[in-house]
Amino acid sequence: VQLQASGGGLVQAGGSLRLSCAVSGLTFGNSAIAWFRQAPGKEREGVACIVSDNDGTVYSDSVQGRFAISRDHAKNTVYLQMDNLKPEDTALYYCAASHRSVFSVVAENYVSWGQGTQVTVSS
Repeated sequence: VQLQASGGGLVQAGGSLRLSCAVSGLTFGNSAIAWFRQAPGKEREGVACIVSDNDGTVYSDSVQGRFAISRDHAKNTVYLQMDNLKPEDTALYYCAASHRSVFSVVAENYVSWGQGTQVTVSS
């Protein structure tokens, strides 16, 4: 399984970005894709996940209402739309895959990881 994250960049507070995670080698059925982030000096944080069975989603409290995760089945790509960005959203964002349909943003449930894409939000 390979995951390729892209779409990061520099944006002002209140702005928006859309991250993409291109997935290959994974059958979307019975799986989940999640986004995680890690800021310097902080622990990795699960942000959002989408489950294959019914496109159900889970969000962390810190992004609920501002971020939206979605999937394009035809393109095997998962997106993270990030609106109303805040400086505290600055981090390296990773996407990861689970081979089970888990409604969870706990890292231990995910076995395949992509490289990160940097998101920087200026105040």
